[in-house]
Amino acid sequence: MGTVVDDAASVEFHDFFERHYAELARLAHLLTGESDAADDLAADALLALWHRWDRVRAADHPVAYARGVVANLARSRIRSAVRERRRITLFWSQCEDKTENPDIPGMVDVQEALRRLPFRKRACVVLRHAFDLSEKDTALALGISVGTVKSQTSKGMAELQRLLGSQEAPPRMHAAVLRATGAEGRER
Repeated sequence: MGTVVDDAASVEFHDFFERHYAELARLAHLLTGESDAADDLAADALLALWHRWDRVRAADHPVAYARGVVANLARSRIRSAVRERRRITLFWSQCEDKTENPDIPGMVDVQEALRRLPFRKRACVVLRHAFDLSEKDTALALGISVGTVKSQTSKGMAELQRLLGSQEAPPRMHAAVLRATGAEGRER
């Protein structure tokens, strides 16, 4: 039998879940670009929060804590996906069958450059330039300040320009991310 405190914590968590699940799922989707994984990441984050609910509800900003958990889970998922892609690339690079497609080098360059950015810079650049979110919406999605979004986006774009060796990094990045996420037809 649960105590009154346990029942109160359960009701409080249920309310938190109802109010913030959709937002956390959207955040996961924006960070990973995978709609199928977004619900799973949000659910995993909320399960982790439930296990630490006493600590979470005592925090100054429980929603910010939850966003941080989602961001960490998204980062882990992205790293795992990158490792898997590298394994697949190694496997296919050893195959004799090579095809040439002159239309993809720009996209590959941009994707590789994006992968080289630290997670926060990459998230800011992608949310601002590929998803056309405002600085404020990007800050809310990542649980960081607008000033941090500005600095991380600026530094990320400068690093992309350095990596790509071009002043055309924003348009190339925007177009490549749209192709990679299948959002070309949905643009604006």
